[in-house]
Amino acid sequence: MNRQIHQVTVLAVVMFLALSASVTSVQGLARPALWQSSSSQGTLISDSRNSRTVYSEFGTDRGQIMVGDTTVADSEKSDDAYSYQRTYPGGELYAPLTGYFSTTFASLTGLERAENSVLNGQDPTLFSSRVKALITGETQQGGAIELTIDSQVQQAAWNALNGRRGSVVALDPSTGAILAMVSSPSYDPNQLASHDSGTAQSAWNSLSADEGQPMVNRAIGGDLYPPGSTFKILTVAAALRDGKANADTEMDAPDTLTLPGTNHALSNYAGESCGNGKVKLSYAFAESCNTPFAQLAMDVGYKDLSSEAEAWGFDDSQSIPLTVTPSRFPETNSDAETAMAGIGQASVRATPLMMAQVAGTIANGGDQMKPYLVAQTLDSDLNVVDTTTPKVARTPISSQTAQALSSLMQQAVSDGTGSSAQVAGVSVAGKTGTAETGSDDGGPVTWFVGFAGTDLSKPSIALAIVLDGGEQTAATGTGGSVAGPMAASIIDAAVDQ
Repeated sequence: MNRQIHQVTVLAVVMFLALSASVTSVQGLARPALWQSSSSQGTLISDSRNSRTVYSEFGTDRGQIMVGDTTVADSEKSDDAYSYQRTYPGGELYAPLTGYFSTTFASLTGLERAENSVLNGQDPTLFSSRVKALITGETQQGGAIELTIDSQVQQAAWNALNGRRGSVVALDPSTGAILAMVSSPSYDPNQLASHDSGTAQSAWNSLSADEGQPMVNRAIGGDLYPPGSTFKILTVAAALRDGKANADTEMDAPDTLTLPGTNHALSNYAGESCGNGKVKLSYAFAESCNTPFAQLAMDVGYKDLSSEAEAWGFDDSQSIPLTVTPSRFPETNSDAETAMAGIGQASVRATPLMMAQVAGTIANGGDQMKPYLVAQTLDSDLNVVDTTTPKVARTPISSQTAQALSSLMQQAVSDGTGSSAQVAGVSVAGKTGTAETGSDDGGPVTWFVGFAGTDLSKPSIALAIVLDGGEQTAATGTGGSVAGPMAASIIDAAVDQ
């Protein structure tokens, strides 16, 4: 009898220890967070209808989101059921990046969502912090993330937009680190994060009804933009790859070009002539002539132009870790549509991030670096636990092609439509773009895409600037007159550090 009692006792102890280990692992070390992954869907702890889970998730001391030594998202103690109030000292300047953390809607967006496992302390990189909290009995605190954003460049980009609808993205071309990402108009995330449901709901209603769509991050999503003449960079790249043309190739540049199978006569901007009707490719690029590039696109052909766009990252998904809407190159068998696609019209659509990557690829000698926003992950004591390592995403062009495109873009700034982007003491390469919106109201979408540095053998910034068309842009507005001066101010702030 004693032997049987001993065996049952041992079994009970083993089962108790196994149960304790399992509970500790699930609740203390590996508790799935709300919205953390699809694999947690359907479990009690991840069900937002579970009020205990909601209070647990939204009552945590979440970690900071930081730009350098400046905190742009933080948590403060509050005297209510949630214990902590999420605050956003960075306000509307950083809202498209931080997103918001809302108790009223039991939801989170932006980096609050993308980096939730770090900010709530459940990320594997914070394992030692969780063990420490478990042993000491202290409340688990979230980790922090430090962004790649340069506060001076971010502010310069915000100031350049000056409330107009549009976006700016700036990158370090050698690493892919995002130096600035601004979307305008923006919003105050503090209102949506308020624990007062009336305040949060009122802010939501107002923002949702705003035609400017302030909660959309135009840099990486929304309706995307026709890239206009900035896409001519890729058309040239395809022509170089195919051996169809080079910088010195003589091109026909008629005042109008009737597109095959249509009655549409394509003209250059404002009906202007391109040289004397026959020009070198370098001149057509610098002056952003439409008719020779539409013909060049048809000479290259849809298949090769489509492959070129794909090689640069069009139609490809990516995460920075914010989800980026893929830029699009249209499917067509029409020569007319191929001609329009070659000048960045038709159904071609691009994010500002994609076009900043195009510029960064050329600046980096043909290697396109994977863009990223999070430089470092830190624990609750702000000790570094993980650092992002730059990675090459793809190599769409050779170093020789990159050099050829760089020379064309330098000429576009020194002698062409991009001259408004010149900065004293800085070498600037770029391409302007002016894309028709298809609307009779207001002006076109305007672009500047380029890179700069005191030495263009190692540029310090690549950027893309886009302004929405419509009533905010004059009918005569162009990438050179509207976006170019903005580029100059941002480059000046970025290089002069």
